[in-house]
Amino acid sequence: MPENLEFKKLREFGEIINDMFLFIKQNFKALLKVFVYFSGIFLLGSIIAGIYQQIGMQRALVSSDNVFSMLEKMFSISYFLVLLFNLASYTAMNVSILSFIAVYIKKGNVAPSLEEVWAYFKFYFFRMLGSGILISLFFVLCFLFFLIPGIYVMPAMLLFFPVMVYENASFGYSFERAFKLVKGQWWITFGTILIIYFITLASQSMASLPALIFTFLSAFTEGAKGLSNTAIIISTTVQYLCQVFMIIPLVGISICYFNLVERLDSTGLMDRIGQMGVSKEPFNTPEEY
Repeated sequence: MPENLEFKKLREFGEIINDMFLFIKQNFKALLKVFVYFSGIFLLGSIIAGIYQQIGMQRALVSSDNVFSMLEKMFSISYFLVLLFNLASYTAMNVSILSFIAVYIKKGNVAPSLEEVWAYFKFYFFRMLGSGILISLFFVLCFLFFLIPGIYVMPAMLLFFPVMVYENASFGYSFERAFKLVKGQWWITFGTILIIYFITLASQSMASLPALIFTFLSAFTEGAKGLSNTAIIISTTVQYLCQVFMIIPLVGISICYFNLVERLDSTGLMDRIGQMGVSKEPFNTPEEY
């Protein structure tokens, strides 16, 4: 049986992908439990708000006699609830999985309990929520006004949250550190992240294929009436449940982060040298968390 995955070491491209799947395989139940426990309530809110919004949009498209009336019905309170719950669920996913990995490393490559992850989760959630809004605005502006710079900053922006959690860093330090890590390693980092998200998208597409087929058949049979409420409920629910596959890029980008840190600082090597002949102490959650 293979040893538990060591994050703090140098890896080539293929090793990053292989170790990403190895870590998920070794810790699948624990990762899924943490994902559901900390993100489930926000995901449920997203599903309910999303269903109401989709049904409202469907009615607006069918019944509205002018563009302004249609837009008024489409951008209802449910639309803003979807945005709010999506933001909260996305933040919760990031914080829960990154906190899991942070405690996993601190414990000496041992899967943490929910209580241990919760100590980190409650400390980082609102910090990452606020930072996520600012980073998203910066990222969107880069793409809207400067497409190429938008692509250029993407790897650094995806490394921003791992830096904040794994180094317990401020917004400014995390922003600067992310760009410093990518410097000189942009192409390999961009290519690796691209492949990781391609794998994620393919996994989500395969899982949601039955719902997509059902939605297509419903649209075909209903015709001008649009999708039935049943089709909307099923398709929206499956769409949000497939967000569980976001565990893949969060683990993959974390491995990319530690690979870049090793290339820049050799922290993993120094830790291993420092631990020679030193017995491991039991894990204790830091009081400040």
